Amino acid sequence: MPRLATALPSALLGLYLLGTPAAHADGPLFSSDGYRVDRYRSPTPASAEHATTLDTAALRALLAREPRTRLVDVYRRTWLNGRFVATEEHRNLPGSLWLANTGDGHLSPPWQAYFRDNLQRLTDGDATRPLVFYCRSDCWASWNAVRRAHALGYSNLYWYRDGIDAWEQAGLPLQEAQPHPFP
Repeated sequence: MPRLATALPSALLGLYLLGTPAAHADGPLFSSDGYRVDRYRSPTPASAEHATTLDTAALRALLAREPRTRLVDVYRRTWLNGRFVATEEHRNLPGSLWLANTGDGHLSPPWQAYFRDNLQRLTDGDATRPLVFYCRSDCWASWNAVRRAHALGYSNLYWYRDGIDAWEQAGLPLQEAQPHPFP
């Protein structure tokens, strides 16, 4: 480890190590193709490649000037025995499509198809339509989803990094949400 890192307080050292592609004690944090695969609720980077990072004011401005913008919530929901299992209420930004679990680091072919097909419907097949991905604050799922959407050819991508938590802290309304049905 670099000498400088040994002098950092332990909290800063953790952030320093978070930025490296190294593994942690339980296994790798990132897949070989660059998706976050573990510890989804932990500090995220300031930006996501291929996307514009938005704060709440910037998101509101985008929605006002570009009404074709689509909001995609990728918050995780337990999937068990072929159905989503609600362990807690979930609320999201009005007008959002909740594609639960599509920000996971590894997606099986059916989950990849769920993501791909729903983005296709949501954008009416227009890969340039603005898409905003979000989750909660300190959530890697939306970071992964931006990366995945880019890999599918979408080019007008936004990352609402602090997501639902920032929207709620700004006193803006949330709606009760259910995940879009999984085939």
